[in-house]
Amino acid sequence: MTTLVAYEDSESEDEVLDQKEEVRLTQEVKDCHSSALKLNSDSTRLECHQNDHSSQKQSCSFSSPVALQNNTTLLPYIPPSVPDKTKRPCAVPPGVRPYISKRQRLVPSSTNEEENQKGGVHSKDVQILSAVSQKVMLHLAHTPAPAPAAGIPKKLLLSLQAHQGVVNTVQWCPVPQRSHLLLSASMDKTFKVWDGVDSGRCLKVYTCHSGAVRDAHWSPCGRQLLTGSFDNSAAVTDVETGQRIIKADNQFKVMCVVSHPANSEVFLCGGYSSTVNAWDARCCKVVKVYKAAIQQTLAILFLRGGQDVITSSDCVSRDSADRTLIAWDFHTTAKISNQIYHERYTCPSLALHPQEDSFVAQTNGDYVALFSSQRPYRMNKRRRYEGHKVEGYAVQCEFSQDGTILASGSSTGSAHFYDFHNARPLRSLRAHSQPCLCVCQHPVLPATAATCDWAGEIKVWH
Repeated sequence: MTTLVAYEDSESEDEVLDQKEEVRLTQEVKDCHSSALKLNSDSTRLECHQNDHSSQKQSCSFSSPVALQNNTTLLPYIPPSVPDKTKRPCAVPPGVRPYISKRQRLVPSSTNEEENQKGGVHSKDVQILSAVSQKVMLHLAHTPAPAPAAGIPKKLLLSLQAHQGVVNTVQWCPVPQRSHLLLSASMDKTFKVWDGVDSGRCLKVYTCHSGAVRDAHWSPCGRQLLTGSFDNSAAVTDVETGQRIIKADNQFKVMCVVSHPANSEVFLCGGYSSTVNAWDARCCKVVKVYKAAIQQTLAILFLRGGQDVITSSDCVSRDSADRTLIAWDFHTTAKISNQIYHERYTCPSLALHPQEDSFVAQTNGDYVALFSSQRPYRMNKRRRYEGHKVEGYAVQCEFSQDGTILASGSSTGSAHFYDFHNARPLRSLRAHSQPCLCVCQHPVLPATAATCDWAGEIKVWH
């Protein structure tokens, strides 16, 4: 009897412990459900179906062995569902352009970034206008004169495989503090800005045109670029961002562009047309038209003050002496003189002397002719600059900053330097194996010049 009573007491104690364990687990499940209901009170409702066996099989429930023996089903914990807050893309009907904010429009396009990366440029990391050259700044600090003494370069400083096509022109930035920047325009539909003094690195590639870029110039402030292209347009582009500010659509292929010396907002465009258009960048409209009985305009030059304009044409017929060089009144668009150059040679480029009242014209007669910039623009027959070859190429000529040296390219690939006052050849530099189209002398550094050729190569000499 004693043993049986002891056994019954042990069984009663086990039942009490099992009941306590069941109550504890049930309380834990209720706590879990209360927290889940609080988290999911706004979105979902929990429903408990104790008699639904199908829901018991699909859900995961908290249970104990004692609860299973007593057929007690505990409520499963269902995590709260988070509503999807992602916005669905709006379906844009075909033919409707989506709105782009002004801030997004000012960001450089991905096309320019890809072109810059191809040319070894990361436009996000390069600040073109803020960077300075130590060589240029050191020379400016020790040279108080605005026009340093010119010199003749002798040895090669940099050689750049710049473009995939013909490089038509190169030009240094006119701002002295940024004169290390070199602009190039090419037939491969691009124009670029280089560090032409220190590293020779390409700083920016501009792809604003769909045709060959025939001419390019800096603005006087050095923050914008004026270009003319065979896609029948001229463009003004921001140097830093690469964004095209305006596009002037002409009805002809643009061969030459030039901005007004007193008002950079006005520029002239000439090309495969009998007319020259004057555009105003502020309204992007043609404000003046200069009409002449010609087929093509090769070059345009503003004389000092911007009151008169000289244009060069491709007329080479027997009686074309009155159309090779034409002087115009800028404001009235009237012809001032057409009896300037009487020889049967075209003039692919013009250049104004920086100090004296004279200008020069590169001719296909293999010489540079000198003219007076005062009316009636007479030609100086006693002085001509000979020694180079043109042979139908668009070879350019240019003065040094002080006007003492005249530089010219050559179809033989050489760069020629002449003394302006006595027309004596100073040096012939064997620069390229292909025709050298342009020789641009540095405005600050003496004896420094950049050359470009027919094969897409740019070289800097010192």
